[in-house]
Formats: sequence, structure tokens, C-alpha cells
Amino acid sequence: MDAKEAAAARDAAAVTQYLEASMVPDPETAARYMMPGIAIVFTGGRVFRHPREVTAFNAGRYAWVKKRMERLDVVPGEGVTTVYSLGTLYGAWPDGTAFEGNRYVDRFTVRDGLIVSMEVWNDSAERMLERQGVPA
Repeated sequence: MDAKEAAAARDAAAVTQYLEASMVPDPETAARYMMPGIAIVFTGGRVFRHPREVTAFNAGRYAWVKKRMERLDVVPGEGVTTVYSLGTLYGAWPDGTAFEGNRYVDRFTVRDGLIVSMEVWNDSAERMLERQGVPA
């Protein structure tokens, strides 16, 4: 394994550890894998600066939520690694109604084992519209 491959493996492991901590949820442990002052950009252009803000946002949107991580796509670069986590969300809406199969994609830029940017996309907004009888 060359240096670029080793860095990519280390950076992908940091993403996995971040995601696992964030699902507990344990935002303080999750933050150990992120550069301080990071921009975490969620669907709709919402920007958070710390995993505790993401946890608070999700607490208002879901009774609980977890990720079924189906795969990581790891793209080594010069000095950074781009990691895509793809899969589905499952959990319960605030009223306790269960859901599953809600697609997500998270895109991470990782440098030296720390996440320096994160972007999040998922189908939650469309699912919420459908629950209200609005065609998505």
C-alpha cells in the first residue's frame, strides 16, 4: 500500500467512526473526527458548525434516526480524500411512525484524518411532504 492509499484508508476510517458516533448519538465523540469550525451543510442549505447542532436538528425532525450504511466510495486526492457514504435512513417520525428506505448521500472531505467539510442529502423532505398529502 502506497502513502496515498494509506491516507485514504485512514480518512475513510475517520468517516466511519464519525458516522458511528453520530448515530449513538454522541456528538462530542463525533466532533473528535472533525476540524473545529467545520461547515456541515445539510439538505436545504442548513449550515451547522458542530455535531451537537446536527443532533439538535435531528431531534426535532425525528423521534430517532439511524443510517444503514450500504457503501463508502473513497476517492484519494492530493492532500485530501473525498469519501461518500451512501445508504438509507430508518427510524421513526416525531409521532412515532416508523420509516425505512429513506435514501441518503453524505460527502466528506478529509485531510490528515480529520473531516474538513461535510455535505448531506436525503429524501426526508419529500417523505414529509408525502405524509402531508403533498405530491413530492
